[in-house]
Amino acid sequence: MTRRIRVHGHVQGVWFRDWTIGEACKLGVDGWVRNRRDGTVEALVAGEPDAVEAMVARLRDGPPRAQVDRLEIEESDEGVASGFTRAATA
Repeated sequence: MTRRIRVHGHVQGVWFRDWTIGEACKLGVDGWVRNRRDGTVEALVAGEPDAVEAMVARLRDGPPRAQVDRLEIEESDEGVASGFTRAATA
């Protein structure tokens, strides 16, 4: 299962990307996370359905200093390399 997630709220400058990488590694999902110029954070998460859903649930809360207002979640068929990385700002 692969999901593209856009995280809206106070999510930049609060260690969101590094936190996301750590949570993804704990869950064993693959993909990437990046800041977007519009102030959101975007992630592509791939793996077993239960792990992907667990990652989505964690993104709803975010790290302690973040304030997540909402998520946009889309199915994706984009290929994902093994591991979870930080991607360039888009």
